[in-house]
Amino acid sequence: MPAQRVRIDKASPGIYKRLVAVSAEVAEAAAAAGIGRDVVELVNLRCSQLNGCAFCLDLHARAGRAAGVSDQQLDVLAAWREAPALFDDVQRAALEIAELVTALPPHHAADIAYDRATDVLDETQTSVLIWAAVTINAFNRVSVISGYEVRHRV
Repeated sequence: MPAQRVRIDKASPGIYKRLVAVSAEVAEAAAAAGIGRDVVELVNLRCSQLNGCAFCLDLHARAGRAAGVSDQQLDVLAAWREAPALFDDVQRAALEIAELVTALPPHHAADIAYDRATDVLDETQTSVLIWAAVTINAFNRVSVISGYEVRHRV
């Protein structure tokens, strides 16, 4: 039987509250930069897929749908490069950023991904989407390490 996990958000609520505040600031900055909530949710989802965070996938799939992400986009998100007609240029650039920040590939591969993304995004948009990926990666780690599980909804 696995050991009971420390819920680090509950054990250190002040730190978690600051992480939530960073997330809210990123959302505001994204909106100000012209990045739609759907794009931010695609970043949240792709990072969560890569990190294997079921809790965040469940949460952000619902948020993504509410923000206009289609069921078809959600269905193929893990293979988004194979479905270019389903994602616009900004969404594809954001997904490049999500994977770049999450996987931290070797420098030459990172440069290629970064260049593809910044062909579409301006400096502010690039910065905001990097922060979005950094933030959801932090939440993924909080959820996975703390042992949060998805609860069945009826």
